[in-house]
Amino acid sequence: MDVFSEEQRSYVMRSVRSKDTKPERIVRSFLHRNGFRFRLHAKNLPGKPDLVLPRYRAVVFVNGCFWHRHKGCKRATTPKTREKFWAEKFKKNVARDKRNYRELREMRWETIIIWECELRNLDAQAKVLRALASRLARSG
Repeated sequence: MDVFSEEQRSYVMRSVRSKDTKPERIVRSFLHRNGFRFRLHAKNLPGKPDLVLPRYRAVVFVNGCFWHRHKGCKRATTPKTREKFWAEKFKKNVARDKRNYRELREMRWETIIIWECELRNLDAQAKVLRALASRLARSG
C-alpha cells in the first residue's frame, strides 16, 4: 500500500522538476567553473539533452534514478498505487531513452549519462565530475 492517496501521489509526481534540478545544477556549475561552455536543453536534438557541448560534440543527460530506472539503485522504486500504470510508464521511459541515445550516437554525438545518485555523496560526486571533465578533454 502506498503512503499517499491517488490524489496526493498525483500532486507529488506533478511537482517533480524536469529541468534545472539540483543534480543538473551541480554538473553545470562544475563544468562552467572548469571552463567548459554548453547550451541547455537543446530542442533540436533527440531527448533534449540537459547539456550540449558543441565544441566536444558531446551531450550530457543528468538522469533521475526514479524516472529513468537506474538499474540496481535503491531510488528506482515503484509506487504502490497504480503499479500497472507505473510499470508501463517506466517501460516507455526506458525505451524512449534508449531510442534517443541511439539516435544521438548515429548523429555522432558522444552521449554521457550521469545518474542522480552519483551526485549525492561528495566523494562520489567529485569522482564522477573529474571523470566527466577528463572524458570531455579527450574528445575536445
